[in-house]
Amino acid sequence: MPFLDEASCGAGAAMVNIVVTYPLNKVIFRQQIHAFRFTKALRQVHSEGAWRLYRGVLPPLIQKSTSVSLMFGLFSKYSELFREHGPAAMQNKHVVTASAAFLAGSTEAFLTPFERVQTLLQHPKYHGQLKNTADTVICLRSYGFAEFYRGVVPILCRNGPSNVLFFSLREPIKSGTAYCMGEHQGSVATTLQNFVSGAVLGASLSTLFFPLNVVKNKMQCRLGGEFFSFPAAAKYVYQERGWRLLYRGVHVNFTRSMCSWGIINAAYEMFRKLLHVGQEA
Repeated sequence: MPFLDEASCGAGAAMVNIVVTYPLNKVIFRQQIHAFRFTKALRQVHSEGAWRLYRGVLPPLIQKSTSVSLMFGLFSKYSELFREHGPAAMQNKHVVTASAAFLAGSTEAFLTPFERVQTLLQHPKYHGQLKNTADTVICLRSYGFAEFYRGVVPILCRNGPSNVLFFSLREPIKSGTAYCMGEHQGSVATTLQNFVSGAVLGASLSTLFFPLNVVKNKMQCRLGGEFFSFPAAAKYVYQERGWRLLYRGVHVNFTRSMCSWGIINAAYEMFRKLLHVGQEA
């Protein structure tokens, strides 16, 4: 089944990535929440001890593996549906890619509760109040179902457009990298091409949508209380920080995303090759 094959490759790639990049992601999160400089955020994380370094890793491990699994699996499924059952206007390759990517990204938004739990567990304010993932879920349930989806609007605004750009530009960038490498081909060269393609897109898209993640984290670090609309939260963050501090942490985020999506894209293609996914085409 193409969907399950593509989804399995995406899940495996995401798991490899999370284990490698989670500590750096925690430092970036502290910068986004407190507008700390990198060294101060790093010192804060270091002062909490090694045993807390991977505190909160379970939600992103589940969320990211499920998210990337759905990202690739649903993109493949939606593309197949559009090609086989879509109107004539949908048969253009670029239209199919953009439409399938947007729908896949929007569908991922149902995983918002994982990002919600991760945000609360990473925030030092709740270290004494929330023990682990299960404890956080129980706490959120006491506030009602809507509390799990606090911050879903910026996630929707981020996921759909970023997916469209990722799937539309992934192959062109890989082809450009292959052209620059010239005669250097083979499995190592192909893996490097996939890494570069994912790294360039990951770094670029994470920077483009960085303000949305800042607003999303600010919305989700609240536990209970009033629900602020996305425009109201964005206005508050901008008035509080201005453009300069709004991008505090973007340099580290650029590096993390470059490594993260380079790993995901390269690992995804390696899993596809190992599992012989899509080779019948």
